[in-house]
Amino acid sequence: MKKFTLCIVLCLSLALVAQTAAHATPPTKQPATQEAAGQQKLPRIGVAGIQIENSVFMPNRQEIVGRPLTLPNYLSPDSLMGRSAVWLPAQMGGGGGRGPVTLESFMAFVDNTVEMVRRNMPYDAFWFYMHGACSVDGFEDPEGYFMERIRAVIGNDALTTTTMDLHGNISSRVAIYSDLITTYRMAPHDDSRISHRRGVVNLLDRLQSGKGRPAYKAWVTVPVLLSGEWSSTRVEPAKSLYAMVPEVEAMPGVIDAGVWIGYVWGDERRNSGSVMVVGDDKAQVEAGAKRLAQKFWDSRRQFTLEAPGYPLEECIDLALASNKKPFFISDMGDNPGGGGSGEVTWTLARVLKRPEFQSARGKSLLYCSIPGDELVQKAREAGVGARVEGYVGAMTDNSYEPPVLLSGEVVYASPAPAEAELRAQDARAAAPGRATMGGRNRGIAIIKTGSIYVVVGTSSPTPNLTDTGIDPEKMDIVMVKQGYLVPRWYDIQADWVMATTRGGVDQDFKSLPYKGIIRPMFPLDPDMPDPELNVTFWPSAKEIYGR
Repeated sequence: MKKFTLCIVLCLSLALVAQTAAHATPPTKQPATQEAAGQQKLPRIGVAGIQIENSVFMPNRQEIVGRPLTLPNYLSPDSLMGRSAVWLPAQMGGGGGRGPVTLESFMAFVDNTVEMVRRNMPYDAFWFYMHGACSVDGFEDPEGYFMERIRAVIGNDALTTTTMDLHGNISSRVAIYSDLITTYRMAPHDDSRISHRRGVVNLLDRLQSGKGRPAYKAWVTVPVLLSGEWSSTRVEPAKSLYAMVPEVEAMPGVIDAGVWIGYVWGDERRNSGSVMVVGDDKAQVEAGAKRLAQKFWDSRRQFTLEAPGYPLEECIDLALASNKKPFFISDMGDNPGGGGSGEVTWTLARVLKRPEFQSARGKSLLYCSIPGDELVQKAREAGVGARVEGYVGAMTDNSYEPPVLLSGEVVYASPAPAEAELRAQDARAAAPGRATMGGRNRGIAIIKTGSIYVVVGTSSPTPNLTDTGIDPEKMDIVMVKQGYLVPRWYDIQADWVMATTRGGVDQDFKSLPYKGIIRPMFPLDPDMPDPELNVTFWPSAKEIYGR
């Protein structure tokens, strides 16, 4: 009933805006001109964010890149939600899975974003489009700092909504500077678009109803730190845990609820599981937060890998012995979608040495993927059918294995992308709902050696294989740099195992050299006593500063 009422309120408000606009000068593409035309004054809403997930357990560093932020299509100028406000996007910070961000580049990005935000003053509200797993070299809580800097410009009267990835972390600053907050409820993140939209709908509803910021924000730290591979919502116990979230959200006086698994390859005090519930009824908000937190803690020993997990050699043995195809193997240790570099050659080097794949008559294996721009260029110049040789991978992340010398036949080489296409890639990467992974794609080549087909030129575990002549469904074995399989692969796999391989996102958590997280922490400290799971009610920034 609550959701139905919210939708009715929102639709009626938007209909009023549309009706007003229908009797005025036709709107231009720039919503700001609607105000100048004398139409009903619309709220001014800014947008900025950071979308990056990067492991601290890597030797290399990267620069965060700020790109123009493109609004999602549900905020297009001709949509009801798009016409309900003057949207003022600044920029989105992103990068690839290349280790922690350099402090210098982060500070420059923040300064630049704050200046962009300042130029569009004033604001009635702001949308923080965040992930929650940004790691900056030698710096604590980068997302919280980013939000604090923007709050200092827009003021504490502006209503804010924060949308996040469930593998992000809530810090005290993130909690304080967020009036509304939500996160994904599915892993894999099939609901990312829905979740971000939910955060925007809640923001618009509180603006248009005049209710403003919720009265209560309840936060519970749950000392559990797991990876997405160990907490897929397709299986138990995460499936049942996340099924409780909409039940809590439906409680009277509750606006939104979320469970954050946290980011296991970060190493700050904020890296932990957590629960947050926002609403106007203190008792209901507190009860909902306690219920979710207790369920999370009580489920801790039931979390497991979604598919069977084994050492690499055992996974290959199982795939070779199986009559199911395609048989998928997840190369988990270097998953760029989880913060790995995507260029670790540890797994590929061992696959290439297996005698079962030395002959073209062996079982076919598709490997996705390994960077190697120089070999891609050689393949373009040589042409399909020619033999080429060159080093791939480990160009910066060579702590596990050096670059691999790959020799083989060119099966496919993509045309070199024009600079316009590269710029379009940048724009798509900065659009809300799009995760950046591995930087620009300058094209790929597919090199066949024995019965192995290696996708070269990208770190993506889901390269575009259209028109390459390679059909993954016809392969005997497909190996991808991924943890849990995204729907594209999950829907076609006939069988699947997860390999505990080396890389910056190693699944052997107990071996990671943590220094900053709060201990004890499960599963690092499996016999730790039960925590108190206390509920903290965070004040708003306006309450703290009184202005």
